[in-house]
Amino acid sequence: MSIIRFMDPPFFRQSWPDLERLRQDMDRMIKRTTADQSGSQVFPPLNIYEDSDAVFVTAEVAGVVQENIDISVEGETLTISGERQSLPREEKSSYHRREIKTGKFSRAVALPTKINLEGVSATLQDGILAISLPKAEEVKPKKIAVNVK
Repeated sequence: MSIIRFMDPPFFRQSWPDLERLRQDMDRMIKRTTADQSGSQVFPPLNIYEDSDAVFVTAEVAGVVQENIDISVEGETLTISGERQSLPREEKSSYHRREIKTGKFSRAVALPTKINLEGVSATLQDGILAISLPKAEEVKPKKIAVNVK
């Protein structure tokens, strides 16, 4: 009668790395799918575009009052910071769903070109912050006349 081992020990030693790799892959997958739900969204969302004379930035800041918004330009970096206050509610009420983020925020973005700081202007209308940043004279395109001889 021959004796047969239930499991060969080298088989177990070879499968642990595969199981560990599977666990790490699952962890990465879970982190990717839950990242957007954990509140890691960038606020405020921005659009940045330009023409030959200026750079324009629009930011969606719904629920933020004008007094709570600070805009600064340092070098070629634009910083928008502020605070969105929580909405008042009755003491006895309770939330069923709370998705509107409140609190302080700050967003810094690199501008595509040098800016003339004297001409920067901003307006807030219907929750959209519009910032106009005129380009510095040295970076504006210049038209050069060609003389024919």
